[in-house]
Amino acid sequence: MAGEVPFRVAAEKYRSLLNEETHNTQWRHGGPPIYDVVNKLFEEGRTKEWEEGSLGETVQNAIKTWEMELSHKTNLQDFKTINPDKFKFIVNGKEGLSGEETLALGSYNALLKNTLPDKYKLYKAEEETFESSHDLFRSAFPRGFAWEVIDVYSGPPIISYKFRHWGYFEGPFKGHAPSGDMVQFYGMGTLKVDEYLKVEDVEIYYDPAELLAGLLKGSLISDQDEVNCPSITSSCPFHK
Repeated sequence: MAGEVPFRVAAEKYRSLLNEETHNTQWRHGGPPIYDVVNKLFEEGRTKEWEEGSLGETVQNAIKTWEMELSHKTNLQDFKTINPDKFKFIVNGKEGLSGEETLALGSYNALLKNTLPDKYKLYKAEEETFESSHDLFRSAFPRGFAWEVIDVYSGPPIISYKFRHWGYFEGPFKGHAPSGDMVQFYGMGTLKVDEYLKVEDVEIYYDPAELLAGLLKGSLISDQDEVNCPSITSSCPFHK
């Protein structure tokens, strides 16, 4: 749009569209995010380093960018990675969520939403807001929750791939003390893109229990423990 002025931000290696954002973009937290911490975790822990310009690198960076937009933008029309009029987000074969529905729920709630009876739910997405869900996982993974593409099986217009998601459980999660262990899970996904390479459908298939089991295995933190150690610090005996 004429008159838009790009932000002058440090170059982002894995979400290149961040380098092209304008002051007209509506950001959830007042400005574009900085990914230095999780980028460090990603570079230290990735199992696959894609050649520059390869399909794998392109897919990986496109999905990282889409996740950035979903987590940090508040107006679907500001998204550069999707076709907002056609977009659907489908998890484990369930009914697809529209772009607006996905944006309202947030990525964690969209990924973990299920129809199991309450007594079998390890995480109740319907009881969490966008903000509370992100706070939960940001607390659990203070170094970030890294993501990589480890295989790509087909190119546009239907891109299919395998991914890995990982982080270190170093902060409390829903009353469970952190273990310090790596928590990770694997999954498969497809992207349907239009002629402009904007995403129309995202389908994800994975086992949520791989993620949640690692976060709920820690011992329960008592109310007194929370009083004694109200913040997440490495010196607190209840957060080791």
